[in-house]
Amino acid sequence: TPSCRSTMNFATLSLANLIVLLMGASSLLQGCTRGQMAPSLKGLQQIMSPKEHGTCVAAPQNPLRWGVDHNKADEMSCFNRHMAEFPGSWESTKLPAEMANQSAAENSTIIFYDSVTGKPLFEAPKGRTWSDFHRESTVHGWPSFRDDEVIVENVRVLADGEVVSLSGAHLGFNLPNGRGNRYQINVVSIAGKPTD
Repeated sequence: TPSCRSTMNFATLSLANLIVLLMGASSLLQGCTRGQMAPSLKGLQQIMSPKEHGTCVAAPQNPLRWGVDHNKADEMSCFNRHMAEFPGSWESTKLPAEMANQSAAENSTIIFYDSVTGKPLFEAPKGRTWSDFHRESTVHGWPSFRDDEVIVENVRVLADGEVVSLSGAHLGFNLPNGRGNRYQINVVSIAGKPTD
């Protein structure tokens, strides 16, 4: 049974992270609803140990998809463990336009790639509609993914809920709600271009 106890150090939280945590507080008020996570998603803190470029194996790609700011991607992905983009900032990128174009095609998805390595991290929507994916992301302020949309070969969730890529990039946090795990992710961290 998953633990309902938080292991987060509240003294180190920024205002943006406090907002993120408060948004997830409703699930705690309903009781422990942390979804069961695939064992392969559980990661160790050493993934985020210092590397060549902060916690990352290299600097983010430049340019990134959707007109995402490279400097912000560098700061948020490689030199950050606790902060988040401003809520709703993903909507000022070109991602909503791509989502609108894709939603017109039946059974289409978007693959979201690591801004550092270009490895695939998420594919959405899966198991829900474009409308559901867009609505949940808009309501919570960040692209929000579900278990079926995680590419488990390249993503890990640390004990405190931090979601990271195997390259050492900070992606966001797992903030489960009554429907299970919800991975709330910074768009600057998943705007890479495929390298394969």
